[in-house]
Amino acid sequence: MVTPNPVSAPGQPERRYWLLVSDPRQYHWDTLFVKGKEMWRGAGTKPTVRRWLKQIHRGDRALCYHGTPDKWVYALAEVARDPYPDPADPSGRSMVLDLRALERLPRPVPLAELRENPLLRHMKFLQNTRLTLSPLTPEEYREILRMGGIVPTPGLPLP
Repeated sequence: MVTPNPVSAPGQPERRYWLLVSDPRQYHWDTLFVKGKEMWRGAGTKPTVRRWLKQIHRGDRALCYHGTPDKWVYALAEVARDPYPDPADPSGRSMVLDLRALERLPRPVPLAELRENPLLRHMKFLQNTRLTLSPLTPEEYREILRMGGIVPTPGLPLP
């Protein structure tokens, strides 16, 4: 039985889940934890990614993935502001969003383990690991959190 996504707040869209990718040599997710809240510029301008960006809303959850050389899911963040045009891009094509740090995973989840997990076999990111942004189903999100050491407490929802 699939449980519905919790709603962020009355009148707000249904909460969605995302995987955001960053090259740790250019932007390490620890920077987000030092600052607490920061603009994320990593989406790029590919049509698929731009379409997904338009579906992101404040209150959505994001799993933060470090690309090469680490290749692992590292942390959990919340979308603090709907996507908006990048102020540093005069063309207006690039979009950014603000993220709020929630927590680092107790154990980073390597790409190899994501690939080995049969519950994640349809995950869009695993079909194209060059994506900088990828949607997750609620089930994929919960499974990755479980793999990273975050398990639900009875009566309390997952972050």
